[in-house]
Order: sequence, then C-alpha cells, then structure tokens
Amino acid sequence: MTLARAVALCAACSLSYADVVVRDDTGALVRLARPAQRIVTLAPHLVETLFAAGGGEKLIGTVEFSNYPEAAKTIKRVGSYASFDLETVLALKPDLVIGWRSGNVPASLDKLRALGFPVYVSQVERIEDVPAEIERFGVLAGSSEIGNAAAKRFRERFAGLQQRYSSRPQVRTFYQIWKQPLMTVGGKQIISSVIRLCGGENVFEAVETLAPTVTIEAVIAANPEAIVASGMGESRPEWLDDWKRWTSITAVARDNLFFIHPDLIQRHTPRLLDGAERLCQQLETARGRRPHG
Repeated sequence: MTLARAVALCAACSLSYADVVVRDDTGALVRLARPAQRIVTLAPHLVETLFAAGGGEKLIGTVEFSNYPEAAKTIKRVGSYASFDLETVLALKPDLVIGWRSGNVPASLDKLRALGFPVYVSQVERIEDVPAEIERFGVLAGSSEIGNAAAKRFRERFAGLQQRYSSRPQVRTFYQIWKQPLMTVGGKQIISSVIRLCGGENVFEAVETLAPTVTIEAVIAANPEAIVASGMGESRPEWLDDWKRWTSITAVARDNLFFIHPDLIQRHTPRLLDGAERLCQQLETARGRRPHG
C-alpha cells in the first residue's frame, strides 16, 4: 500500500468516526462517537419528528400514545412520558435518549445521564423552531439529507402561511385544552405561536405558565372573538357547545366555536403546519362573520 493511499484511508476512517456534536434545547452539548443507532424517545411528538428527519429505523423504544406514523405503533413501549420505566430503558441499551423538558421528570433524565447515556432534551416553543429541530435530529441519527429536506419543506410552507395570514386583521382567540379543569395555553406555549402566525391574539398571551388553569369568568372578561378547542381525540368535544350559554361572548354570538384535532395542534412536529392551516382558515371564517359597515 502506498503512503498516499494509507493517509487517504486514515482520513476516511477519521471522518467516519468523527464525533457528532449537537446542542439541545436546554443549551447543553450532546456528543456521540458516531450517529445514533439505538434511540429511545420519551414523548409521542419526538417520535414523529425523528421519523420526519429520517431516523425512524433507529428507534428501539418510545412511550404510550406514539401513534404516528403507522410504523411507530410497533415500537416497544417504556411507559408514559410522565412516568417512563427506567429499567426498561436501560435494558434496551440505547446509544441516545431524546427527552422532553416540559413533559419528562427531570430527575429521571438526570439518572440516565448519570448512568452514562447521552440525553438530548427537546423543548420547541415556537412553530418556526420546528425545522431546526428536524435538522438536529437528522444529524443525531445520521440522516441529515432527509432531515434537511424535510426542514426546507417546512420552512417553505410556513412562509406561505405567514405571508397569507400573519398580517390579517387580528382575531382575539381563546384556545381550550380541556373543560375540567378549564385549561388554556400561555404565551410561551407553541400553540400561541400558531395563533400569531394566523393573525390571531391569544387572550391569555400574558400568562407565563405553559398550560394555565383559568376561570369561566376570566374567559368572559377576555371576550374572545373565536374559541378553539382540541379535546382528546378525533371528535369535536361535546363541552365546546357549553359556551353557548354565555351569549355575551363575541365568539358565541357569532358562532365562532371551532375544533382542531389535538394531534395536529398540540404536538411539536411537522404536522403542526396541518393544524396551523386549519386554525388560519377558522380565524379567517371569524373575520368573515364580522358585521359590515
């Protein structure tokens, strides 16, 4: 073997095993000796994003309600995002764990780190930050070509919605997660950024808590022009119509009571754009119901 060929082979070898270094959403650096081959994700939306980034084949474990895409349904469960089983995760011997800052118990993630497992912590708080997360997942899984392409498509579609709706006349919007307790979203929750994208204003934008509990009286006082509910499944929740008794609310008076499937609006994934499109159309409907003159 010639010296030049030996040097070339060594260079190729070094390139193949170069460290993978990615900064997560907490600001921490996650370093891998090579792209991850055995990944555990600890929230349903992380599964979706990893598949979108081309890393779905590397998934060996996830949590309950990881139902999209179809292939995610067959992946081994390690518990729920709020209470995953540490022993089950350890038995899978992952070379990367992807966690969720506002959903996983911090002490459990700390235990995984203490045992030597690389942990990437995700916390996407704005819809416009989703494509960067896709790109980072692509780097971690060694599928950057797919991840970068998916991120590019997201940005292009986002820009189209932004151009069409973000400068439209503002619609004061109340987003309802649940009835009892009555829960909504604060200004730092990702759904608020979707509302802003559509030219809306979250009536509880000033609240710091991600998912605050509010009172009926507070909603009446805020007087939203649109009320948007999610619920727990594909069907429009019956409790959305409970607002009809409060006829002083503009949204009720104009029949602006809307529903969006929770998987499309409450998950920090590429499908969030599907939810955004629906919300933008709904707020446009609300604008069309304003009195003329």
